[in-house]
Amino acid sequence: METIKSIMTRRSIRTWTNEPVTEEQRKLILEAAMNAPSAADARPWHFVTMNEPDVIKQFAGLGGTEMLEESTFMVLVCGDPSKEIYPGFWPQDCSCAAQNMQLAAHDIGIGCVWIAIYPLEERVETCRKILDIPDDITPFSLLAMGAPNEVLGPEYRYDEGRFHSNKW
Repeated sequence: METIKSIMTRRSIRTWTNEPVTEEQRKLILEAAMNAPSAADARPWHFVTMNEPDVIKQFAGLGGTEMLEESTFMVLVCGDPSKEIYPGFWPQDCSCAAQNMQLAAHDIGIGCVWIAIYPLEERVETCRKILDIPDDITPFSLLAMGAPNEVLGPEYRYDEGRFHSNKW
């Protein structure tokens, strides 16, 4: 799939079959994450992968996340401020890594949805508790994936009203 086509056709998939995401697919998705840009190439991230149903089901109670029980593979993207060269950029860097994962998943036929964790303190603490995340690492976003059980067509979202040229 070409990059532009992948960007323009990616949709958030919230229902999956019980077919597992293969080890090869998981590795490719994580390789894409780790090839994301980051400020000063600091790469202030860690990734916690989950493919055990008993672990995944614990995240279905975050609020509006009941569909996660169907996911066969999840990745919690975490920020590590101690790795930053320019303090305060880790959320942007982790966003780039998460977006790369979404695009890679879509490219190989895996459905993915991004669940916001940071800065929602209750969600941050829930992730810490379930996965034993150290206090100096911040859970940032949760990507739930699996073989898609729905087909969503592309949406054209370009809005000229949000475009400004040379000044506001």
